[in-house]
Amino acid sequence: MINVIGNKKIFLGIALVLVLASLVSIFYFGFRLGVDFTGGSLWQLKVPGTDAQSLENFFESDLKLDVHGTSFDRSTETYALTLNEISDSDRQSYFEKIKTKFNGADDLDFWHVTPSVSKELRNKSITAVVLVMVVISLYIAFVFRKVSRPVSSWKYGIITLITLMHDVIIPAGMFAILGHFVGVTADTNFMVALLVVMGFSVHDTIVVFDRIRENLMKSRQINFDLDEIVNRSVNETFARSVNTSLTLLLVLLGLYFWGPAGLQYFVLTMLVGTMVGTYSSIFVASPLLVLSHKLSVSARK
Repeated sequence: MINVIGNKKIFLGIALVLVLASLVSIFYFGFRLGVDFTGGSLWQLKVPGTDAQSLENFFESDLKLDVHGTSFDRSTETYALTLNEISDSDRQSYFEKIKTKFNGADDLDFWHVTPSVSKELRNKSITAVVLVMVVISLYIAFVFRKVSRPVSSWKYGIITLITLMHDVIIPAGMFAILGHFVGVTADTNFMVALLVVMGFSVHDTIVVFDRIRENLMKSRQINFDLDEIVNRSVNETFARSVNTSLTLLLVLLGLYFWGPAGLQYFVLTMLVGTMVGTYSSIFVASPLLVLSHKLSVSARK
């Protein structure tokens, strides 16, 4: 049996270090936002036999266009260039020059987002993440409303909110680091990945909390040991949580290594989020439940 509650300081300490490191990364590096959130154009081109630097130099010197970011799919020799907003007619004239310079160049896809639309997308994405966390927490508090001994139902909701913040902040910190050192952009795919991570994480947390509720209701003793009940509940659900997560991780690993290059960082966000979500459900949520009870008892004395 894993003594999760007995070693709660270690497990909570690890979570705290990861969250603090992620927050430092977010505030120090910031996010490299994609076209979805900044406005501009995204142009996908197939240009065989050249490299990203040569292509960027041609755009900036010959076409007089600023390239804000370039990604490359080796399997298809496809470049995705982030530019300022340009019209479709200008794109066609630019592509004629590209074909003259690079033999075999092919125009695959092009789309642009206006500043007003990008601002709306950015605001709605942030609002969606915040609202989902709050609504899930309120729902958990409502579901556990009949469990008031010894931990109040609203504390289940607050702890769920804390674990969801933990599960969102760590992948976000990873993206801030990747954006600074590799040039990865945060776009709507990133926000969708965070929402998926929250949904999976809260499912695991509910499983653990529900087993704690069952064991609390079965206990007939007046002076029962909450630490022992919570620890037993975590161990009873441990195998299920880990096996479920491993199943998803295997699928995500397959998508990451052999899936479309355009979804690579979307999948990576889900990979990291799934791992930290499983960790928080087992090693953060339950210890926080015990810790909140002890703080309440101390406050009443």
